[in-house]
Amino acid sequence: MSETVFARLSAARIVPVVEITEIACGVELARTLLAAGLPVMEVTLRTPAALDAIRAISAEVPDVLVGAGTLLSADHVADAARAGAHFGVAPGFTPELSAAAADAELPFLPGAVSASEILAAVECGHRRLKFFPAEQSGGAAAVGALGAPFAGLDIQFMPTGGIRPAGLGAYLALENVFAIGGTWIAPRAAIGEGRFELIGDAARAAVATVAAFNAATSDAA
Repeated sequence: MSETVFARLSAARIVPVVEITEIACGVELARTLLAAGLPVMEVTLRTPAALDAIRAISAEVPDVLVGAGTLLSADHVADAARAGAHFGVAPGFTPELSAAAADAELPFLPGAVSASEILAAVECGHRRLKFFPAEQSGGAAAVGALGAPFAGLDIQFMPTGGIRPAGLGAYLALENVFAIGGTWIAPRAAIGEGRFELIGDAARAAVATVAAFNAATSDAA
């Protein structure tokens, strides 16, 4: 199950990270992203409506891969799994979070930015990690620098935090980046104000950026 989820994240390359305050807005957002060709989203557990929104999206827009983010405790992990989340994301790593995800059979992306954190996550079986906060932790240069030391362990990152469209190319070019998380596609204010046309445009632009990068890479090969 985990490999299927990570494969879908890798195919999308861009993962909108969103805060939902109203369930109906979450469902409409999922439909907007799907129509724009970006069928994936991470709903952060930062609002009271988050879990119900995940539950509604999972039921009403089944073609969208919906994850639960900002998992900070074993209870968060269990709640996310019960709500129907397809994957979980944490800003950091603890053995307790890892064990809770395993118990819930929830594909899990723990956060890690240092060599010690990466090795701790690896010891618990994780090879797909969140690099957060990405820009504040050194950006693409820092992620790239981690590639050589951990090449033998097949470590792949999803950098998230402070990334803007202008910086996507630097991350897409890294062999140890399988996806990129970002809030610019669907900011909380835009979701709350129902500006789904604007969100759809941002999602399509992200999809086009990935397609252009893939085409250029293919041509270069």
